[in-house]
Amino acid sequence: MNVGDRLLAGLVAVLWGLNFLAVRVGLDHFPPFFLAALRFLVLAVPVVLFVPRPQVPFRWLLGYGLGFGVMQFGLLFLAIDRGMPSGQASVLVQASAPFTVLLGALLLGERVSRRQLGGITLAVLGMAVIVVDRARTAALLPAALTVLAALGWAFGNLASRRARPDRPLRFALWMSVVPPLPLLALSAVMEGPGTGWRSFGHAFSADGWPGLVALVYIAVAGSVVGSGIWTALLRRHEAGTVAPYSMLVPVVGIVAAWLALKEQPTGWSLAGGAAVVVGVLAGTGWTPSAGRSRRKPARGGSAPLVRDLPGPVPDQTAGPTGRVQDTQRSRGT
Repeated sequence: MNVGDRLLAGLVAVLWGLNFLAVRVGLDHFPPFFLAALRFLVLAVPVVLFVPRPQVPFRWLLGYGLGFGVMQFGLLFLAIDRGMPSGQASVLVQASAPFTVLLGALLLGERVSRRQLGGITLAVLGMAVIVVDRARTAALLPAALTVLAALGWAFGNLASRRARPDRPLRFALWMSVVPPLPLLALSAVMEGPGTGWRSFGHAFSADGWPGLVALVYIAVAGSVVGSGIWTALLRRHEAGTVAPYSMLVPVVGIVAAWLALKEQPTGWSLAGGAAVVVGVLAGTGWTPSAGRSRRKPARGGSAPLVRDLPGPVPDQTAGPTGRVQDTQRSRGT
């Protein structure tokens, strides 16, 4: 990877890391389920009008939208709204990667190596340290919701893996068509039928513009721009070369929360976060030599995990494994 592409990969990590800060700002102006619905609705309308539908079975598109969109974003936004520090949320949500490996083994019969199992164990221990440290000073519910959000992301990854889209970015964009209605229904039931729409109207006032800016950032900069650059990088490089840059996302999230929101993580929280990051890299099968290898994984074997759209906004549109990238190359795209 040349210097220019490394800078682009770092830029994507910054865009996705700042998503957590934008979510925190947005939640000061919108209720959580309604903000999550708007995040996808902003994309869904132009996608339906201008983007051709991907040629994948509808059940996998629906599963991806419900897992990655409804469960992950709905619960993550709710967790941050209920008091989960955005910096810690950016770390805990990375649990989606080892969750995906475990669910792939349990539901799809995929093999898990000893190295992956060790990485998953380390990531789980890191999450436990963060949860226990948080339990000493705050409620556990927000942390539990964040972990469940990561599990939803993992279910979405499995649906994406089964779909095996030949156009990953198109598939990820069309996924945004699924979440708005379920999230709007949850908002109506749990937040009140008119609460979200009143907040949306207030966003166009003199006091509400920060929420509107946050919404635009989450939907456009964090998703479309970040995902587009990431997909382009995956077309030019092996998944094992690009994927590790996503581990910069929690670093950016923690630093941004510290600078802008005065969130000061404890030593135990930082140690747990480091364990999660290292465990995720090992648990998804990445090694320092993976990026230098040009060999493609066997069709029936496993490949380094490339998670969809990290950040709340976790958005990596290359699909969950290196197979998507291989498919793109075989098609000449």
